Amino acid sequence: MDGKRVIFIDVDDTLIRSVGTKQIPMPASADYVRRMHAAGHTLYCWTRGGGDYARDVAQSLGIADCFVAFLPKPDVVLDDQGQQLLDHCDCILPGNASNH
Repeated sequence: MDGKRVIFIDVDDTLIRSVGTKQIPMPASADYVRRMHAAGHTLYCWTRGGGDYARDVAQSLGIADCFVAFLPKPDVVLDDQGQQLLDHCDCILPGNASNH
């Protein structure tokens, strides 16, 4: 990766998988978070469950210090790019996190 990047990390089915009430960590994703933080990138943790939930999960995984903020995912985005908003983003699936 060239330069510092802004990276948004999802919680459910990315940092953890949930089976009933049990949360199962996804180690490759947590390792990715640690590597990107160590490389100096700016990381945000977000989820439909809200900022407090995102923080709680990150704390349980020992990676909360890697994030600058914990956010809910947006319901509305006002941007001139419209549906092409994320076209410039690299999308990494949790199963591929160890390759990036």
